[in-house]
Amino acid sequence: MLGFLEKFTLAPGEVTAVDVQALRRAGIRDQAVRDALYINAYFHIINRLADALDVFVPPPEVFTQGADYLLDRGYVQLTNDGESNAKL
Repeated sequence: MLGFLEKFTLAPGEVTAVDVQALRRAGIRDQAVRDALYINAYFHIINRLADALDVFVPPPEVFTQGADYLLDRGYVQLTNDGESNAKL
């Protein structure tokens, strides 16, 4: 799948039904291919917007700190009675 997505990214005009058929032969379902393509396309759109708008991206250390925090505490904190304090 990653090779297919790389080809889709770097040479989209060269992607054909043969590429998708190879994924099917490998046992990958069409829905998984579509999902991967949607995620790939969305990622590229966001990157282009961020580049065009000169969005600040923090250094890797900031992402590492955030990841460590989430691994330690999770996304949602629980109150003393075990309930979530997430606001819906």
